Amino acid sequence: MTNFNAKLLDVAQKDGRYAYEAYAFLFQSLGHTQRLLGREVPATGEVAEARHHVTGPELLMGVRSLALQEFGLMARVVFRMWGVNKTEDFGSMVFNLVEAQLMTKTDEDTLKDFRDVFDFDTDFVQNYQITLDEV
Repeated sequence: MTNFNAKLLDVAQKDGRYAYEAYAFLFQSLGHTQRLLGREVPATGEVAEARHHVTGPELLMGVRSLALQEFGLMARVVFRMWGVNKTEDFGSMVFNLVEAQLMTKTDEDTLKDFRDVFDFDTDFVQNYQITLDEV
């Protein structure tokens, strides 16, 4: 994971439903999603602008992609350990981070954007496939 962030710890402690690691992973997923979509914030210290914004469903696709890449078949177990059981949990975390001024949102962004985007058991367990690279 990334370096320790005291502000993230404050958010995790304020809403005890989700582990600190879940918030750290959410930030990693945001960067991953922005890279996938060509909307990443340059490392030059540029402030994130509207062109870097990702929607709730886009962020969740990045969460799923990174979870499968990082955790494989264990993704469902890892999320459960972190208190994350459905896509709406990531939405709650995002809005906790917005409230703490660690993330931003547009006027159009709502918690509803994160509701039932995909099913964890289906995507992380039932449909999980191991792909072998050609030698």
